[in-house]
Amino acid sequence: MPRTWMSRTMLSDTVKSELERIAGTANVSFAREDLICYSYDATNNPVAPDAVVFPGGAEEVSLILKMANSERFPVVPRGAGTGFTGGSLPVEGGVVLSTERMRSIRGIDTENLTADVEPGVVTGELQSEVEGLGLFYPPDPTSLKFSTIGGNIAECAGGPRALKYGVTRDYVLGLEVVLPTGDIIMTGTKKTVKGVVGYDLTRLVVGSEGTLGVVTRAFLRLLPLPEATRTMLVKFSSLEDAARAVSAIISARIIPSTLEIMDSVSIRCVDEFAKIGLSGVEAVLLIEVDGREDGVERDVADVERICKENRSVEFRVAADRFEVKDLWKVRRSISPALKRIKPTKLNEDVVVPRSRLVELISGIQDIARKRGVVIASFGHAGDGNIHVNVMVDGNDPREARAGGDAVRDIFDLTVALGGTISGEHGVGITKAPYINMELTDQDIEAMKRIKRALDPSGVLNPGKIFPSPDTGAPRG
Repeated sequence: MPRTWMSRTMLSDTVKSELERIAGTANVSFAREDLICYSYDATNNPVAPDAVVFPGGAEEVSLILKMANSERFPVVPRGAGTGFTGGSLPVEGGVVLSTERMRSIRGIDTENLTADVEPGVVTGELQSEVEGLGLFYPPDPTSLKFSTIGGNIAECAGGPRALKYGVTRDYVLGLEVVLPTGDIIMTGTKKTVKGVVGYDLTRLVVGSEGTLGVVTRAFLRLLPLPEATRTMLVKFSSLEDAARAVSAIISARIIPSTLEIMDSVSIRCVDEFAKIGLSGVEAVLLIEVDGREDGVERDVADVERICKENRSVEFRVAADRFEVKDLWKVRRSISPALKRIKPTKLNEDVVVPRSRLVELISGIQDIARKRGVVIASFGHAGDGNIHVNVMVDGNDPREARAGGDAVRDIFDLTVALGGTISGEHGVGITKAPYINMELTDQDIEAMKRIKRALDPSGVLNPGKIFPSPDTGAPRG
């Protein structure tokens, strides 16, 4: 992957001094080692900023953005840097604005079932905190142990539980947001589930990838913790059989809290990596149901029956929380294990209607054969969201070209099946060349008008989402 260390922006000494005055000298860095650390996300395509600033709250963020407008330098918000599409990369240089100092859980209201948190709170830490009070924050991206609430809001993160519980936007009641101009606004509500006064700016900000504002505080909806949970591992000798079982479970009006699928490539990698004993099958489903005890037991029986009708070869229910942990280890080990195949992973997260899942799975296998590449597919089968990983050696021009062609084929297939090319990873820079496959010119221009209205100077996270004229974007 290319390494870019020459920034398009140079900060003046006056700007540098003012950044230190605003955030404090200890919370601003121009050191090369820090610029390197904050040049990465999960795309592994680093771009160095000119400075990294760690503001302590909305007022400091506001002052930084006001100066950015007057001095014309980019500001790029950053959570934990776990994104897969380059959304937090400072592609035009400038200042990386890290929210990691803003990591307070300001309050949990057990009567109104809400939480008041700052953007740097780690998702898994919030979940543990509320579960200790008998409550539940459902969004659970795979990166939950280190990704932050602010980053989850920017990308509208989902995760395995999205099938039953929805995604991040479904749990955001209101936000404190610093607009690109430096104005501080409050969107939505703090404690009420309903509220329709004015435009729904909360939903506009959620999923906007840090291009329309910097979230400095979030008011989140919580649920009661489910009474009971059962976790099942089901093996199949055919990937198509597993996909048909997924469709049959949903058609039977059973909505598991999670319904994950793993193909044979993923299974072999995990088995070699974690020594879990899954070899010899072509597909695995990891299924979890939750709710009241009596209802959960009925769901387990129904799921077992449906899986057997679709030719499952083994059905196992976790006996205790330790076995549950072991089963989830299977799923969460996939991504790191894939590096055993090839050094470069082209990670895409496509979504199709659940009724078209079998066609997507079969089509991806055809593309792998056609392009001569290894493709590992796994993910949230219950809501049609599959993480497709095209594995290549990025230093081999032939393999890199074949991988790129395979990605385009997968996007073509996804759109043809009535799906979308990004379910939860966003667009960032890596998918920007492809958005015309899904959106019309009129769609894109409407979005650009919103961006220009809120960010007239173009200082907040520039270069993201919309394709540049020279990207050669494929047309839908």
